[in-house]
Order: sequence, then C-alpha cells, then structure tokens
Amino acid sequence: MKRNIDIFEFPLHLGLKKKNHETEPGVKKLPDWLRKFDFHKEINPAHIFRLEAPDYSMEYDHESGVLNAEGIVEYAKEQADFILENHQKNTFSIMLGGDCSILIGTALALKKLGNFGLFYLDGHTDFIPAHLSETSAAAGMDLAIITGTGHEKLTDIRGLKPYFLEENIYCAGNDETDDEEYVQQIINSDIHYFDLYELRKKGFGKTAEDFLKMISSKALDGFFIHLDVDVLSDELMPAVDNRREDGIDYADLREILKPLVHSPLCFGIEITVLDPDNDDTGTYTQTFVKNLIQIIKNKED
Repeated sequence: MKRNIDIFEFPLHLGLKKKNHETEPGVKKLPDWLRKFDFHKEINPAHIFRLEAPDYSMEYDHESGVLNAEGIVEYAKEQADFILENHQKNTFSIMLGGDCSILIGTALALKKLGNFGLFYLDGHTDFIPAHLSETSAAAGMDLAIITGTGHEKLTDIRGLKPYFLEENIYCAGNDETDDEEYVQQIINSDIHYFDLYELRKKGFGKTAEDFLKMISSKALDGFFIHLDVDVLSDELMPAVDNRREDGIDYADLREILKPLVHSPLCFGIEITVLDPDNDDTGTYTQTFVKNLIQIIKNKED
C-alpha cells in the first residue's frame, strides 16, 4: 500500500449480548490480541489511536428495543468526533473492534465528511428491526441502524439520518438464509445483496469490481469496508460470537478485498467480532493476521 496507514482501536462490546457462561463478551480484547500476534508491527502504522469503551452492561432500552442503546449512542458520538479529529487526508484507516456496533460511530464521521459507499462483508445481514432480534443486540442490526431502520435514538444521531444510503451499499456473504423473514428484510431494501451462494456464483473479484464501478459512476466521495470475521468458514474462524458452519476461505477473502483495499477511494476497513476468549492458543488468529497483512500490504505468500 502506497498510502500511510493509521490504526484506530475501538474495543466496544456493548453491541453484544453476553452468553450465559460469560462475564462479558471477549471482543473488547481484539486490538490487544492482534497486537500480540504482531499485526500492528507488520502494518507499521503512522499513528495508533485508541478510544476506550465503557464497562459492559446489560441495560435493555425499552424505547428503542435495543440493549445498551444509550451507551452505544454516546460512544458513537465520541467515536465520530475522535475519527474526525485524528483522520489524515489520503491515509488508510484500520478500525479494530469491538463488535459490529462500532460501525455506527464511523458512519457518523463519514456522513460529516461526504457521501460514502459501504462494502459490508459479513456472515449475516445485520439488517433487521429490533422487534425481530432474538438478542436485542445492536451488533445484529447495525446495517439497519446506519441506513435509518429503527428508533431515531440510534438512527438519527445529531440529525444525520441516514448515515449511508441503501443504494450505495453492497452486503455480501450472508449464510443465515434459512430464516425467510430475516432475509426478506434486506431483499425488500435498496441494498445490493449477495448471500453466500450468490457471492460464489457471481465471483468474488467480479463483485468487488462491480462495487468499485458503482462508486465511480455515482461519483461518491469514497467508501468504507466492514469485515466481520464470521464471514469466514467455521473451520477457519470459530472464534466469533455467532458461529455458522459455511463461509468463505482466505483465497476468497484476498480476491474480494485486495481491489477494494487498494482503491484510492477506500477510506478504510473495520475488523470486528473476533473473540480471543474463543481462541486460547491464537491458532486461528495467527492465520487471520497473516492473511490480512498480505491483503493490506499487498504481499504474496
């Protein structure tokens, strides 16, 4: 990569509902966990910025129907300001979660900067209203929130609704296709949607190519990439909050991400939901780090 790289650490875990055996979701440890396996060293960023997250809680917000809504909104505001204060023009930003609700703060920042697209690479759509969620967790509905579906407490922070336009989004990789009501939500939207089957059929490189053509044709100010590691197959990445057996492999990940990451219009990428508590030895994380570095630094095996 020819541009400078900055790393932003956002160890937020309020967007997840903790499991019965957990004191709190382990995803807050992700930035430090990646550092342990030399991710930061190999990326060699110009700057590393960190915004500490509040302590975990399980506060159900009756108004929005979302767990920890107040805390998520406050963090999103702080996160947006933090990004705007520290982001350097023509710098590629890597955002480390945390859970998927960190997208809300980044979306707020990008809305202030212009009109951006989003490539949403995830093993789920995360595009449902709160009343369809079994967990009431924001990380399972963040794509809906940033496009304006849901209570305005979350969807209209600072009067910026919607943070992304549906028609400027590609959502790719969903493997949760057995729930018709769940899938129908995104089918009924204007989001360009490719479930795991359609993504394989269309081709990973072709999907990225078409997305970049869309960004160019609409003369958008740029785009952002969301990467939830649960889009990888369970064999490769079981250290996630909501495991699914099927998923993409690392060759697929390289094919789809390389053209996106190395586009000059790419603002950056966020990495979410890798839970160190589910990878005690770091076996799965080490392989992930190796592949992600190859993609971002444009290295070969």
